[in-house]
Amino acid sequence: MLDEQETRSLVEKPLGNVKIIPDSPKAPLGFQPLPLSQSKSDPTKVPLPEDEAPRRPRRGSALRQVLIALIANLGPVNTGMVFGFSAVAIPQLMHANSTIKIDADQASWIASLSSLSTPLGCILGGYLMDLLGRRTTLLLLEVPLIAGWLLIATAGGVPQIYAGRLLVGLGSGLVGAPARVYTGEVSQPHLRGTLAALASVAVSLGVLIEYGGGAATEWPILAGVSAALPICAFLLTAFILPETPAWLIARGQKDNARKSLHRLRADTCDIERELADLEAFRANIANLKNSNSPTTNATPAKPQQQHSIFKSLFEPAALKPFSILVIYFLIYQFSGVNSITFYAVEVFRESAEGIDDYLATVALGVVRLLFTILACGLLRRCGRRPLTFISSIGCGVTMLGLGTYMYLAKEAKLAGLAPPPSWIPVLCIFGFTAVSTIGYLVVPWVMIGEVYPSRVRGLLGGLTTCAAHMFVFTVVKTFPFLQQTAGVHGAFWIYGVISTVGTLFFYFFLPETKGRSLEEIEDYFAGRRSTLDSPKKRPIVTANSV
Repeated sequence: MLDEQETRSLVEKPLGNVKIIPDSPKAPLGFQPLPLSQSKSDPTKVPLPEDEAPRRPRRGSALRQVLIALIANLGPVNTGMVFGFSAVAIPQLMHANSTIKIDADQASWIASLSSLSTPLGCILGGYLMDLLGRRTTLLLLEVPLIAGWLLIATAGGVPQIYAGRLLVGLGSGLVGAPARVYTGEVSQPHLRGTLAALASVAVSLGVLIEYGGGAATEWPILAGVSAALPICAFLLTAFILPETPAWLIARGQKDNARKSLHRLRADTCDIERELADLEAFRANIANLKNSNSPTTNATPAKPQQQHSIFKSLFEPAALKPFSILVIYFLIYQFSGVNSITFYAVEVFRESAEGIDDYLATVALGVVRLLFTILACGLLRRCGRRPLTFISSIGCGVTMLGLGTYMYLAKEAKLAGLAPPPSWIPVLCIFGFTAVSTIGYLVVPWVMIGEVYPSRVRGLLGGLTTCAAHMFVFTVVKTFPFLQQTAGVHGAFWIYGVISTVGTLFFYFFLPETKGRSLEEIEDYFAGRRSTLDSPKKRPIVTANSV
């Protein structure tokens, strides 16, 4: 008879040609032999009973992440509606039969005032999302949007319209960073690029809604209907959206972060592994900060924490991406994108004769929406840099072409000659909208949720959005002045030159973040890694190859 020690040695030692038949009735001492299976790497290896089961997949439910992102991006739909409203309302207000009379200067204020209050909302939104959380901020931002649309709908004069535009602009600023940062933090790397681009799709959808509504009804009714969207967004956010796991982990709320991941990923993926990755990353950041500053056993006071956050704003991991994105938005806005968006009806009226201004504007909104959706797919396949090059070069060529047409049409009219074909400016405007949407209207907004350190992502996201909308206000307010001083053709030439020259900046300074995790991007800007390029595959060395 074999004792227990001898039996165990037979099981654990390598087996040659010996075969053990499971559940043999001759097994000594009632010992049941272990079921054996061959390992691919070692055919003689016997797995022990305590071997771990295969881990669950890292990718969670794509459907849940998409639905959550769609709800979070209802706010940017409102932003597009704010952009598109002035394009259809101003011609109606300037019509001879309008109950509220406005002149050209008042029209420029109606178009641009929303962008004047937006930067305040951007700063406030960035601060609130770090202080109160991403979800709570998404709830609060709907309040000024609802109030602003209702004020415009019931306006009896220009001052009420001004006030309403300021309120909806404030709401647009509040939603800018939170919606994108929320989407970036709740989505996994393989979906992040596409889902983060939903904000740009939402803006284009909002523009189309206003263009179509303005062609079908009067501006007060359109404003009243527009108030329904922020009401729906408030209710859906309150009852469906969870807080982001990254924000909860940063506040030490591990249990709540686990619950949030369960709601975002479902139970089919390895939630504990993702949670451990988030914790490990935050711990590494904390260790790096502690290694660079004196440590004490005392708990840091709140003013010290605020000073630490302020100091983080001037670290390379924050300053580098902030500088790149601010210059990106400067080039993007001064390429003339929002001059076309805010004054679409007027631009068609001045450049193309013999067409329905409102119908052309609606068609322009459709083109913008379709190409924004196309850009979401291209963003995942092509990356950020190639799409940016398409926009910078394409916008430069089309703006220069539109300006040249306007100049030749003006000279032909003065000489009593037939103007160039009217399809040329239409082609330039539609081409401009298509190429600008591919990159300019998507890439920088996606990168807001990618390139900033988690500790100050909300604040820097708000500051970046603030700078972007300050550029919007400047461009929209100065467009009529630019037309008067440089001529209509001169304004478009200026926009074209800025966009073309901007290609050089993008080539030398814009990094490619496609497929990289938020942690890898932060490490790159902090100098902890030299490149964001995918690592080269190395040959696998096996025992047989040595």
